[in-house]
Amino acid sequence: MQKIRNIAIIAHVDHGKTTLVDKILHSCSIFRDNEQTGDLILDNNDLERERGITIVSKNVSVQYKDVKINIIDTPGHADFGGEVERVLKMADGVLLLCDAFEGAMPQTRFVTQKALALGLKPIVVVNKVDKENCRPEEVYEQIFELFFNLEATEEQLDFPVIYGSSKQGWMSTDWQKPTTDIFALLDAVVANIPPAPINDGTLQMQITSLDYSSFVGRIAIGRVHRGTIKENQPVTLIKRDGKIVKTRVKELYTFEGLGKIRTTEVSSGDICAVVGIDGFDIGDTISDFDAPEQLPVISIDEPTMNMLFTINNSPFFGKEGKLVTSQRIKERLIKETEKNLALKVIETASPDSWLVYGRGILHLSVLIETMRREGYEIQVGQPQVIVKEIDGKKHEPIETLIVDVPGEVSGKVIELVTQRKGELLIMEPKGDLQHLEFEIPSRGIIGLRNNVLTATAGEAIMAHRFKAYEPWKGTIPGRSNGVLVSMDKGQTTAYSIDKLQDRGRFFVDPGVDVYEGQIMGEHIRDNDLVVNIVKGKALTNMRASGTDDNARIAPAIKFSLEEAMEYIQADEYIEVTPASMRLRKIFLTEQERKVKGKQFV
Repeated sequence: MQKIRNIAIIAHVDHGKTTLVDKILHSCSIFRDNEQTGDLILDNNDLERERGITIVSKNVSVQYKDVKINIIDTPGHADFGGEVERVLKMADGVLLLCDAFEGAMPQTRFVTQKALALGLKPIVVVNKVDKENCRPEEVYEQIFELFFNLEATEEQLDFPVIYGSSKQGWMSTDWQKPTTDIFALLDAVVANIPPAPINDGTLQMQITSLDYSSFVGRIAIGRVHRGTIKENQPVTLIKRDGKIVKTRVKELYTFEGLGKIRTTEVSSGDICAVVGIDGFDIGDTISDFDAPEQLPVISIDEPTMNMLFTINNSPFFGKEGKLVTSQRIKERLIKETEKNLALKVIETASPDSWLVYGRGILHLSVLIETMRREGYEIQVGQPQVIVKEIDGKKHEPIETLIVDVPGEVSGKVIELVTQRKGELLIMEPKGDLQHLEFEIPSRGIIGLRNNVLTATAGEAIMAHRFKAYEPWKGTIPGRSNGVLVSMDKGQTTAYSIDKLQDRGRFFVDPGVDVYEGQIMGEHIRDNDLVVNIVKGKALTNMRASGTDDNARIAPAIKFSLEEAMEYIQADEYIEVTPASMRLRKIFLTEQERKVKGKQFV
């Protein structure tokens, strides 16, 4: 029997996965006593820390009672489901984390379905039992029902349950009897998760993840499925399409703690990193040199949304970014598809534009934000859902939407969702909140979050996940207001903004450089209005009481990238540069918009 356990931690967003991994690392004495580690150790890139979410899955390993436990921390957001789908292949069991108040959420269902389909052994962890209004027994019943509905086997239904609080650092088999450590959970892992099986025979290993080092280049990460892999061993790389490439392993590493240690050989069941293999992609198989056999290719759910990415051609082109050419942008997008399996890039008729397909607004916005930080300048168009023709009829993606809101504002939420062709399925109390479940077209979710948060004074908790393709639901009303568009290039003045405030709300402050065709604000009516925002006050040597009022300007509305993506219409772009983000019309002059604007109607 091998003393190796491979587990993935899966859960809905914000249910405490990364915090639990922190506590496991501390409990197993990975760090020196005087070492400063901080919180959320595995959320190690800037974007993950700023947003407070995990975007990329990561591997760590701990030693507990002479058993090596390989832990895979996975993202919880539905848009990064592609990450979860591929790394579950490395695990023999899963820790399903569930919030003791919120219970099973849409993403819980999604990841549980994938794990049960792969035949993985689950351990359920009911987390955050220190919260007010928590309901651990109800959540346990809810998860059992979920497993039953997902057609779990008898063995999977007989899952062990651990209660605790990752934040406070304790786990116990009884939630009313808190302990002082999390060893109850690690004991459950050792006792219930099957040891990694030893499969004898020729080498087979699937690449499920990749790393990069500036010294050795790309590193392939995966689990050895069969046989043994050794340093300097000649191997065959079988590509996803069946193409065969002969190559050699240069160096081998296994995971220990937060890092990797070099080793000479890794046998089946363990997770390792391979250096020296060129031209590999996720899903390829490393196999025996003489008798290569391919493992089943990882299947990933299809993307549901696309966006047009194009080079920046605004008057401010090249002022703030270093990487602005179409060649550079194309190379970067192709490079992203190598590790981001749920993403697809398709060329368009124009050599300067590409259609990028992804899982949702957040999935695409993280790519845009990452490129912006790397020094790219790009423009992106309105997100579009992917429509399919099934049996001669138009079908569109439908999502399950869950909203938890205070009871007194639930009526507003129902009204907003039903306007966008949403159907209310479930309405029930949950603690002091009202729990609402809808089915809604993916098109209807674009731009919905802002409206719901405004209507509920920011108290709504929203989550959604893709359900299936269903017949087209008809037209959905878009943005009801037009925009204020600049007619001139120059610097905005407080005088102009002050005089135009009765025309709408502004997105820019005084003293900002703008260009013709840039979107300055939201009009109070449904049509677009061209305004002069760079006009200064006429200076004369005459003074009169009543004409020398101070400008009183309302604060400018500042959009986040996701909010801007949900706000723009078909005839608008977002210009994204390392220093700023601007909304603009595709056609900058009013004359051009009048002539060519009909194509967007």
